[in-house]
Amino acid sequence: MTTSIFIDGAEGTTGLEIRERLAGRSEFALTTLEGDARKDLDARRAALNAADVAILCLPDDAAREAVALIENDTTRVIDASSAHRVADGWTYGFPELVGREAVANARFVSNPGCYPTGFLALVAPLVRAGLIPADWPYTVNAVSGYSGGGKALIARFEAEGAPAFRAYGYDMAHKHRAEMKLHGGLRHEVIFAPSVVPAYRGMVVEVPLHLGAMAGNPTADSLRAALQEFYAGSQVVSVVDGAAPAELLLEKDAQPSDRLELFVFGNEGGWHARLVARLDNLGKGASGAAVQSLNLMTGLPEETGLSLKA
Repeated sequence: MTTSIFIDGAEGTTGLEIRERLAGRSEFALTTLEGDARKDLDARRAALNAADVAILCLPDDAAREAVALIENDTTRVIDASSAHRVADGWTYGFPELVGREAVANARFVSNPGCYPTGFLALVAPLVRAGLIPADWPYTVNAVSGYSGGGKALIARFEAEGAPAFRAYGYDMAHKHRAEMKLHGGLRHEVIFAPSVVPAYRGMVVEVPLHLGAMAGNPTADSLRAALQEFYAGSQVVSVVDGAAPAELLLEKDAQPSDRLELFVFGNEGGWHARLVARLDNLGKGASGAAVQSLNLMTGLPEETGLSLKA
């Protein structure tokens, strides 16, 4: 049986990448609106209500409006905006953390943010296992390719005289912090230090830890082993073992990837650790995550149509 899919906001960066991942897949019949119809309320309402699954690639307010336009009790929704990531009645679209069955059975799924994907993949399993404390004042240092900032930031970085580095979030009120706290099971908001470099895609998210100041004396080796056990069998998330590399790179011409790589580095004395996630902000950080949830919601293997080559 073919599942009808409507992408509301199909011309944006996330929507275009979702379309690429669904291209040629016979399981789905894809509907998009062209030209002025993309902003026509009646056309959007009709498309939303005719779809088996609607994928929202919209600003937050427009995503809320789209949900309100759905007048039936059958259309299922994957929202790639941040509008519903901490909202009641929505399932967080991170199947490795919330459970694949939870996503498969959900009507409303909210796509995780790109930065929170890296942070939560590292921290949430360790907090659940009691290896690191829920009440620790965690810090997140992260760098992303500029495509995550939408059309305005893309234009800024691709123009002559583009910046070499952009740091932001200095008001300490970035909207990603709420989902990091909630879905990480934390008692405190994190200190989040995001930045952007002149690479189109890619992301490195780092959580530094003072292990020697934590109760229970966790070690880098124990944290790595716990993450390896937690993600055992995953086709999407891998925990890298072995000696620490000399460097981690983001390539300016990197190809799309839906993988998420996790690293745990520790110093010889055991006092310090650096938890690091590397991912494509447009892959597992956005479009790839939406397609992974779509696969589960339609009874398909979660990795179907994803780019998972090392």
